[in-house]
Amino acid sequence: MNMTNHNNTQLTKKQINILDRLKQILPFLADLLHGHGLIYTHSEEHRLRIIASAKPHTVYVQEADDMAGKVVDTLAEPLVTEVFHTGQFVHGKREQDYGHFVDMYVFPIMDNNTVIAVLSVEVDKEHLNIDDFSYLIKATQDVISYAGKDVDLSPFMPLSASDGLIITDQFSRIIFANDAAQRIYRVLGVGSLKGCHLFDRQLTRHVIRESFERDRPWQKELTAGGLTLIRRQIDLQAGGTLLRRIVVLSDLTEVRAKEQEIRIKSAVIQEIHHRVKNNLQTVASLLRLQARRSGSEEVKSALSESVNRVLSIAAVHDFLSRQRDESMDIQQIMTEIFAQVKASMVAADFDLQQEFSGQAVSLPPKYASSLALVLNELIINAVEHAFDGRQTGLVGLHVVLDGELKLDFYDNGCGLPADFNTQKSRSLGLSIIRTLIEGDLEGSFCLENDKSGQGTHAFIVLPKPKLMGHVVASLEE
Repeated sequence: MNMTNHNNTQLTKKQINILDRLKQILPFLADLLHGHGLIYTHSEEHRLRIIASAKPHTVYVQEADDMAGKVVDTLAEPLVTEVFHTGQFVHGKREQDYGHFVDMYVFPIMDNNTVIAVLSVEVDKEHLNIDDFSYLIKATQDVISYAGKDVDLSPFMPLSASDGLIITDQFSRIIFANDAAQRIYRVLGVGSLKGCHLFDRQLTRHVIRESFERDRPWQKELTAGGLTLIRRQIDLQAGGTLLRRIVVLSDLTEVRAKEQEIRIKSAVIQEIHHRVKNNLQTVASLLRLQARRSGSEEVKSALSESVNRVLSIAAVHDFLSRQRDESMDIQQIMTEIFAQVKASMVAADFDLQQEFSGQAVSLPPKYASSLALVLNELIINAVEHAFDGRQTGLVGLHVVLDGELKLDFYDNGCGLPADFNTQKSRSLGLSIIRTLIEGDLEGSFCLENDKSGQGTHAFIVLPKPKLMGHVVASLEE
């Protein structure tokens, strides 16, 4: 629905409030009458302003320009002008296209005996097959009068084309039921609804469960005859007397079945995630046990690094399994992997710190998993080689996203040896890093000493088109 503020200074505060309320429920009224709803107020002399416009959800309406805010001449809207003068409901025709007419149902919006606005609904009845349309008109009149008062407007939510609609008289006898409502009750073994009492045993005998929402007493969920229904009841009253009831039935059987299916699948997936995590931890435990039994320090070191790699995968997998959007923030990856390496590979008397700067970027699982392994190798490499003879150390990550994702992993250690060559190095860790970055992520990687001579930088560049995540914030702002 589209709206615009009304500038008519002649309206009182109470009248403006009435119009605001009618603008809120205009989509409901458009759905009820299956037409394009418009609210008009007086503008300058011989001019009308459209303050709200709503197209129905219950029937197709040809696309048209947004009407809210437009000013039209009274001569162009004779039916609307007539209702302003008489204060009486009017039904007429408008030529929409050459030779094609639509019905116009025009209602006064009153404050006591004063017409403060006019509500018009344009209905293409030629393509509608609705008996007793007059009951929809009368219900619309009652809704306009009722909603202008200080009542709860929450029940007047828009309708859908599949909703069942029932209207009763003041004695709760059904006087109107659309095709959708007839279909729903046909499944429950009820023939014609017209003439039945709304609370007749015949209509309620199949209900096996019903539940109310505390904050929506006018709505409840029913289970009846294998169907799951949302039943919305609107009691239109005047002076404490019931005028008519509007009952909306929404069939949620398929929705609830899908929700149950999703819950079951989610539980199964979570169980699989749990088992994968446990299996990875079991593999890590077996490798750790093998390392303890080995008499070779070189084998112990290799197995310890393998333990870290397996636990890094387990940590990222566990985190991703808890994310609803299946993405992971780079800072979170860094934090998880840092904690894992520090707990398993850093001596208790060594103070290793971490820091993060730049942009927070969320990555899809493929990037998160591969990047976690890369960071794991970089942190392990720093722990093993960068801080010899020291009691403290720092590793950090700076992130920039500007056409490409650029990562700068750095430490404040002793730097690379003068004769070090990344390409010729036979380090397993560097081989893993190159394979992951250049192969899996289609990026580039290089190692350089800091210009100050203290510390090392690992520069990683990944192509932005491969990223599914987005910049969340800049931690430097």
